[in-house]
Amino acid sequence: MDTVHKKYMQRCIQLAENAAGQTYPNPLVGSVIVHDDKIIGEGFHKKAGLPHAEVEAYNSVPEDKRKLIPESTIYVNLEPCSHYGKTPPCSDLIIEKKFRRVVAGGLDPNPIVSGKGLKKIENAGIETIYGILENECRFLNRRFYTFFEKKRPFIILKWAQTQNAYFCPIGSEKKWITNKFADIQTHLWRSRENAILVGSNTVLIDNPGLNVRHVEGKDPIRIIFDPENSIPNSHPILNHNSKLIIFNHLKNNTQDNITYFKIDSKENFIDKALEHLYSEGIQSILVEGGKFTLDKFIDNNLWDEARIWIGDSNWDDGIPAPSLNQKTKYSTDIKGNTLQYFFNTLNDNNF
Repeated sequence: MDTVHKKYMQRCIQLAENAAGQTYPNPLVGSVIVHDDKIIGEGFHKKAGLPHAEVEAYNSVPEDKRKLIPESTIYVNLEPCSHYGKTPPCSDLIIEKKFRRVVAGGLDPNPIVSGKGLKKIENAGIETIYGILENECRFLNRRFYTFFEKKRPFIILKWAQTQNAYFCPIGSEKKWITNKFADIQTHLWRSRENAILVGSNTVLIDNPGLNVRHVEGKDPIRIIFDPENSIPNSHPILNHNSKLIIFNHLKNNTQDNITYFKIDSKENFIDKALEHLYSEGIQSILVEGGKFTLDKFIDNNLWDEARIWIGDSNWDDGIPAPSLNQKTKYSTDIKGNTLQYFFNTLNDNNF
């Protein structure tokens, strides 16, 4: 039976992935309804405010098969919710339709739910099972779990380096390391994370847009570490395109979409910034540089995932790339550039 449960839980995960980057602040959830080892309905949560996965799955069941619901099992990669938000509780639907069994990948880390959904269903006389492909389900929603369990955003480091591990030229010269396909992929990542973060040197030297181009998607919240407020008021980054948070030592101020947030401590600058971002409900950050900023996150062990592009060139000199001192989880070739993925084994995420 465990093999059967895993098969359908894997399908839930596949369905949920269809909405990657679209459901914030909600998690990615897919659901499958099975009768006599046949799928009679399935669906996934597409966007916050729209029906949850269980509702989508139920609505997809043909009218002539809805009589089978009391003999059916509903699979879902995350515990059904038990509270009213923008939509009614999914646990109420499951109880109302008298499902025979509920199989969940894992418990919801949100304290509003956290076991209450399955308990409510169980108290209604419906069999409940959870923990099926739990690690895979946690990985799918690693941003959501990190936010509630560690009370900080999920942190992704990203950079590009040459074959001989140079990060950027010495001085203000600009040289591309990767190709256009890597650039497109990076912008897709930006569209799927809540926020993007760089240091003030990157802003002053590279004049980045910190937005989404080349693909369709929502611009992330822009975050800049600028301790001494070195970015002039005339700089193009201080535009009104999207929300911008500038962490600094000198002032607190908010005007339109730009917020200056003062942090007095130099030693705990990143920790204090993450505390504020958690209070703002930001679940994920893509840290794109520069080297000083990336090294600070690495030195403080404040990262969860890293994505490193390796171009096809060697340079005679340059600034060395950051170093993780961890094994590559996996790598792939994208049109001549290598993309390496790392997951931090020095923390207790269990992803």
